[in-house]
Amino acid sequence: MKIGLIAMSGVRVRNAELASLGVTLPQFVSRGKVVASLPSLGLLTVAGLTPPGCDVHYREVAEISREDPLEPFDLVGISSFTAQIGEAYQLADRYRAMGVPVVLGGLHVSLMPDEAAAHADSIVLYGAEGAWPRLVDDFGRGRLQPRYEGLRAGVFERPHYAVPRFDLLAGRPYNRVTVQTSRGCPLNCEFCAASLRITSSYQQKPVDAAIAEIRAALAVRATSFLELADDNTFVNKKWGKAFLRAIAPLGIRWFTETDISIADDEELLDLLADSGCRQVLVGLESPDADGLDGLDPRNWKKARAGRYLEAIDRIQSRGISVNGCFIVGLDTHTPAVFEAVSDFVSRSGLLEVQVTVQTPFPNTPLYHRLAREGRLLEERPWDRCTLFDVTYRPKHMTVEELEGGLRWLFGQLYNEREFVKRKRHYMEIVKATMSRLV
Repeated sequence: MKIGLIAMSGVRVRNAELASLGVTLPQFVSRGKVVASLPSLGLLTVAGLTPPGCDVHYREVAEISREDPLEPFDLVGISSFTAQIGEAYQLADRYRAMGVPVVLGGLHVSLMPDEAAAHADSIVLYGAEGAWPRLVDDFGRGRLQPRYEGLRAGVFERPHYAVPRFDLLAGRPYNRVTVQTSRGCPLNCEFCAASLRITSSYQQKPVDAAIAEIRAALAVRATSFLELADDNTFVNKKWGKAFLRAIAPLGIRWFTETDISIADDEELLDLLADSGCRQVLVGLESPDADGLDGLDPRNWKKARAGRYLEAIDRIQSRGISVNGCFIVGLDTHTPAVFEAVSDFVSRSGLLEVQVTVQTPFPNTPLYHRLAREGRLLEERPWDRCTLFDVTYRPKHMTVEELEGGLRWLFGQLYNEREFVKRKRHYMEIVKATMSRLV
């Protein structure tokens, strides 16, 4: 049985002015290019879950021409981000027109199953663990079902867990590899459309399994840089310390996403620095506490906003840069938020900054609330769910003010002068810390 697993990648900003602005602001597009060039860890995991005896091929949509005949497979599996789901459906329709059965999966499919089912012979909801092996077996027996539900808990436990097929990446020009150590996030922010939506609780991979995967990935890709495909790596500080002690001997540099609470644990920060971590991405969301009100059910982020500056300094003093993420267009925001973010970045000493617009992804609590309030510009603006295109009416500003403010803020933050200024400040912090340690 020849199975083709096809990943959709490379999200494009739809707003023409913003897209053209990105061409002249390298810091704006650099992280986006990195993300777009990462392999689909989800499909590599699907490949790892595939029963023995199947001939599995991993493809990315950039490798598939719209004009040339499609590569023949017995079964095709396709996964996509929301912003590219329309193109995924088109590809699925092309394969089905050829008589090739298509399975659709991934986060968007789990959130919009009935929509996806119209373009597939079968869909997989939630994780592939617990579903994909059954699906392949059913297909081989000629009894493929229209819908399968994967596990929402215990995804890293035997016999459901499988090591991703990193060997399928051999010969591909990736500049970094990805490994997942956790799935989900307990903060449950209203806007979140990450793996939280396909799990019933925070899922943590055992340390020995995570390290084994890292070794397997590095054996295939000769790179010294690793990216953890987590939403919040260090929720469990005890696990985190054990993981950091285990990864340090590998001598690699790496990046991950986590929350600001890592700054509360001095031992964790020291271990993080010694382990080779070079950057953490932290969702700060808003430059002041008022902007964070109601963002998560327990106002966890709001309670910590007053200590943001101190926390950033603690982390970066270890030589670990913080990529601070902000969301503009929250319901508490007025047009004053753009200057507030710019001022906060200047005061904080953040080396890198990521600014996105609030985005109501399908079937998230935010989407349903804005739909109830009649504030969505379109019912299904999936191709504009890029994190940079406005798809709703803000509460305290117009759509035009939000779009214009975002462009202004990009111009303020992503120019060469400001980046060099932030880099110098960051290096001064590191030097000062090193001198105290000597």
